[in-house]
Amino acid sequence: MSNFKSDFLRVMRERGHVNQCTDFEALDRKASSEVISGYIGFDATADSLHVGNLAGIMMLRRLQQTGHRPIVLMGGGTTKIGDPSGKDELRRVLSDETIASNIAGIKKAFAHFLTFGEGKTDAVMVNNADWLDNLGYIPFLREVGRHFTINRMLTFDSVKLRLEREQPLTFLEFNYMIMQGYDFVEMYKRLGVTLQMGGSDQWGNIVNGVELGRRMKDIELFGLTTPLITKASGEKMGKSVSGAVWINKDRLSPYDYWQFWRNTEDADVVRFLKLFTDLPLSEIDKLGKLRDAEINEAKKILAFEATKLAHGEEEALAATKTASEAFEGSGKAADLPTYTFSRDAKPLIVDVVVSLGLASSKGEAKRLIEQGGIRLNDAPVTSLAATIETSQLDATGIARISVGKKKRALAKAV
Repeated sequence: MSNFKSDFLRVMRERGHVNQCTDFEALDRKASSEVISGYIGFDATADSLHVGNLAGIMMLRRLQQTGHRPIVLMGGGTTKIGDPSGKDELRRVLSDETIASNIAGIKKAFAHFLTFGEGKTDAVMVNNADWLDNLGYIPFLREVGRHFTINRMLTFDSVKLRLEREQPLTFLEFNYMIMQGYDFVEMYKRLGVTLQMGGSDQWGNIVNGVELGRRMKDIELFGLTTPLITKASGEKMGKSVSGAVWINKDRLSPYDYWQFWRNTEDADVVRFLKLFTDLPLSEIDKLGKLRDAEINEAKKILAFEATKLAHGEEEALAATKTASEAFEGSGKAADLPTYTFSRDAKPLIVDVVVSLGLASSKGEAKRLIEQGGIRLNDAPVTSLAATIETSQLDATGIARISVGKKKRALAKAV
């Protein structure tokens, strides 16, 4: 459809969140005439979500912003199986205790993005372990399993990929798509949910749920996916040189989160402003007209707005101030990543850079040195065996380290 009547689908399209929908016209009609409840599932494979999950989180935020009810489904049950989508090998099996701990950690992130409560459009968080853990195997196969054919399941990319590469796909994982489809029906029964959203890699699983609802309950359910977010370089969203870009501040500092967005490629700035901030589109259009060095101002705005959503305005302001001091001032901002060592030690700069997460390995750190990409107190490090000497520390015991043009850190003797 070219013109949507509902604010929800209009905003989703304008912001770049829309990829596929099971029935645009019917969903638009429903969203423009009543409050709908929509959900996205998040498996608890770690104790924090990361930037790769942010597209889904923002879809839920847009749903609430346009007057509807977002449901966060925690996969306490499905995490015990593992989604084979996009995976070449079996996921690690997690204990019930680890899954519960991970869910507790993940809950922290959503408080900044959604408003939870008892109101008509307030967000709700549920756990599919509440119904999956209590299923009887034979009754489940009779009631749900009979609606799935092996023929159809073998056509899904998540299955085909593993089989084509002759890599094991366990019967446990094969059940995942049945469980996810059943989640949708159960969410409808418990909470009146009629919309499931997710990344385009989840399209098959989502359609399964829509079809299962029709076959089991003769109900009309909807599926909506967002494009998988990649950077202009083709790199998958959610990763940096030093690993996953976690949302929780106990896994990644707000300053490092700010820096991730500040380092956005020029070609991605406008798209990311639309997807991952609440800035008005008119303002984003103006920022999109900036060119050359001026685009760095747009990147700073992106970094501030994205950090504000994830960590709050106070943390975003602090990260912005730290970055300003590090890049434009003395370079000794207190919130910069800091490597501490004893005064009588002479740590290898290669080790320091890796420890600070400025390089992913010693091999990469050495390549950076060979390319002139690492500086100590603004002087290029030229030797792979270079260490931080006492003479290189200032009166407070600090030396400044930089990698490339954008990464800054401190080394401090104590």
